[in-house]
Amino acid sequence: MTGPLVQIAGVSLDLGGRRVLEQVDIGLDPAETLALLGPNGAGKSSLMRLVAGRLAPGAGTVRVAGADPYREGGVRRGIGWVPQEIALYPRLTVAENLGIFGQLAGVRRRDRRGAVAVALEMADIGDVAQSPVGTLSGGYRRRVNIAASLMNRPGLVLLDEPTSGVDLAARAAIHAVLDRLKAAGTAILIATHDFAEAERLASRVAFLARGRIVRAGLLADLLAQLRVGAPERELSLTRPADGNAEALLRRAGFAPAEPDGLVWRSIERSGLDGAALLGALRAQGVPVAEVRVRTPRLEALYLDALRPREVAEREASAPRRVGTAG
Repeated sequence: MTGPLVQIAGVSLDLGGRRVLEQVDIGLDPAETLALLGPNGAGKSSLMRLVAGRLAPGAGTVRVAGADPYREGGVRRGIGWVPQEIALYPRLTVAENLGIFGQLAGVRRRDRRGAVAVALEMADIGDVAQSPVGTLSGGYRRRVNIAASLMNRPGLVLLDEPTSGVDLAARAAIHAVLDRLKAAGTAILIATHDFAEAERLASRVAFLARGRIVRAGLLADLLAQLRVGAPERELSLTRPADGNAEALLRRAGFAPAEPDGLVWRSIERSGLDGAALLGALRAQGVPVAEVRVRTPRLEALYLDALRPREVAEREASAPRRVGTAG
């Protein structure tokens, strides 16, 4: 086909009385891998469910191969959907699970055995084909979860946090599965909060924050936008910053990088080397343990994209002073 395989235009979505997506525009070409990046609650999973046809948008349009996946069952059957939750039958073997999912996907009985064999090979799980799913490790279960989505040989596969909760070996095995899918020409949409994973897998990325796409583009182009000579600085704190220390860090161009508030990062030029920056911040009462300088990567771009929005929201919520006539 010509043009995008997936086209999302002006999409907004409310769930439980709360706006979870706002005016989202994004596309995915055939055989392309697009990573949706953002923190928990950013709207990644909701956007995936829209593309999978599990939800209908409140406004805007979602099209897969030119059709509405929510209304067109044939379109949905051509999409491989891998939710974050393990959706398997634990007492059945891997092969039995795949056979059931093949039946649900509309694979004809005479073709089902061959489809199971192809999915087992693609996910590299043939060694556990006769094992009950409930006896497998978390990493193997996630690979079976992916294999279950491949029974109808879809041209589009959606994966919501596919490496969540697995160890490094299982993560590498899952990435190898996705490499094989890419080599076969499958389009992949992956939702993750793992920036290193996105750099490893995706050719294009989109950053989501509070239901909006704040930046999107080809991965190589986005990384090239980082200013030459502007290294990313990472601060480790001995304790979370109080109000005064937080204000000082933000004025210096830093933003929190971890939920516990102990790591802050910036790609801003400070004019100071690491030692001088450490001394200057400590002198102002910021509890800095160490300063590290790193080559800016995808996470630095994400923080940079969020910064203007955060500043605007803080200014909008700040109390306004009302002058009095003298």
